[in-house]
Amino acid sequence: MKHSGNLEITTPSDREIEMTRVFDAPHGLVFDAYTQCKYLKRWLGVFDGWSLDVCEIDLRVGGKYRYEWKRAPSTVMGMGGTYREIVTGTRIVATEKFDESWYEGDAVTTATFVDSGVSTTLTLTVMYASTEARDGVLKSGMSGGVTAGFDALAALLKETTAR
Repeated sequence: MKHSGNLEITTPSDREIEMTRVFDAPHGLVFDAYTQCKYLKRWLGVFDGWSLDVCEIDLRVGGKYRYEWKRAPSTVMGMGGTYREIVTGTRIVATEKFDESWYEGDAVTTATFVDSGVSTTLTLTVMYASTEARDGVLKSGMSGGVTAGFDALAALLKETTAR
C-alpha cells in the first residue's frame, strides 16, 4: 500500500492499480465533477501548465469520450475510450487508450463512488493488458499526476460547495 498525499494506491492483482481518495463533498457533486466537461476542464490533468482543451463525453453504454490536453507551446496528449457500464452516481466502467501510449494494450477503468453521508469515496481501478504494462505505469510517475488532479478536484469541490 502506497500513499501519495491523500491518495491511496494499491495493486490488488498483477494487472491492476487501484487509487482511492475520500472527498469532503456530496456524492452527486463528485459524480458530476467526474462526468461533466464543465468540471473536468477545471481539474483533470490541469496542472504544471497543462490545460484540458478537448473534452467530449457521450455518457451512455457504448458512448465514447475524448480528452486532449495541451501544454505550451505545442505539446498535445490525447486519450479516449468507450463506456461499457454506467450506474449513475455509483459506477462507471470504460476502456482507456492514450494516442501515444507508453504501455502495450488497452486498459479498462472502473470508477466507483461511495456516499458515506458526509463524504464521498472515489475509487479508480485500472486493469492493464499485462503485468509489464501495469508496472510501467507505476514507474511513470502517474501517482504524482493523479495526486495533483485529485488535489485540484478537492479544491473545485470545496469551492463549489461553499457557494
